[in-house]
Amino acid sequence: LDGERIDLLPMGAEEIARCVPIYENIAGWTESTVGVTRYEDLPPNARRYLERIEQVTGVPIAMISTSPDRDHTILMRHPYAAD
Repeated sequence: LDGERIDLLPMGAEEIARCVPIYENIAGWTESTVGVTRYEDLPPNARRYLERIEQVTGVPIAMISTSPDRDHTILMRHPYAAD
């Protein structure tokens, strides 16, 4: 906002209109992740992408879905367990 980095969106529409998003480019991957059920089996860049999301948000990822099939899920930690 006006050259200052902020972490929360302002309340006023005028201030929001003056915000400029910060983009980050992250390397992608071409390997399919459909049906992967182990984190170690994800492509390295997919793992880096997920780790970056955790870093930026400060929130650990609990579950990763790799297809619409409910069996194609990587459970990183129990989603309802307190840390």
